Amino acid sequence: MTISKENAAVTLSRGERAEMTALGLLTPEGECVLAPSKSTGADVAPPVEKRSITAPSVLNEAYRYPRPSSFSRGIRFELGDKTLLLISGTASVDESGLTVHAGDFRAQCWRMYRNITELLNAAGATWHDMVRTTYYLRDIERDYGDFNEIRTAFFAWVGLDPLPASTGIQARLCREDLLVEMEAIAVIASPRSPAE
Repeated sequence: MTISKENAAVTLSRGERAEMTALGLLTPEGECVLAPSKSTGADVAPPVEKRSITAPSVLNEAYRYPRPSSFSRGIRFELGDKTLLLISGTASVDESGLTVHAGDFRAQCWRMYRNITELLNAAGATWHDMVRTTYYLRDIERDYGDFNEIRTAFFAWVGLDPLPASTGIQARLCREDLLVEMEAIAVIASPRSPAE
C-alpha cells in the first residue's frame, strides 16, 4: 500500500489514522510524513550494523515477487566474536519469485533445502553452523511423515551432529500453492566472511 495525502483520508480507517499518527507517519492534520525522523540524541545507541543475505541464483528478493513483500531473505550481524544469521521463512520459490513444484510436497521440501543451503553459502556458513530451525507445514497431519523422512535424510547426508533445535508447526502459508516453509538461525565465528 502506498500512502499519499490523497488516499490517506479516504482509505484509512479511524483506527489506522490514529495509530499511524502515533507512529509519526501522519501529522495530526492527517498529512503524510514522507520519512520518519531518526533519533540522534546522546541517549540513543547506534543501531547494530546488519547486512542482508541473498542468493539470487536460486531465489529472488521478496520485494521483487510478482506481488512484492517486505522482508529480507536473511540478515547477518555481529555479536562479539560470533556472527548471527537469521534466515527468513524460505519455501519452494525460484529466482523469479514463483512457486516451484506446486502440489509436490516432497519436491518442495528439497527446493526449500536448496534455497537455504545457498543462503547459508552466501553468508559464509554451512548447515553445520545451524542451531535452530522452525518448519511450517500447511497440512502437518498429511505431510509430517514425508517431511520428517526428507529432513532426516538431508541432515544425515550433510552429516549434522548434533542436530539443530527444531519446531514443526501447522500454518497457513503466504501462498496457497506452498506446502512447507522453513526459517532458521545459524551462528558462525566472526572472522569468516561471506562468499563474494
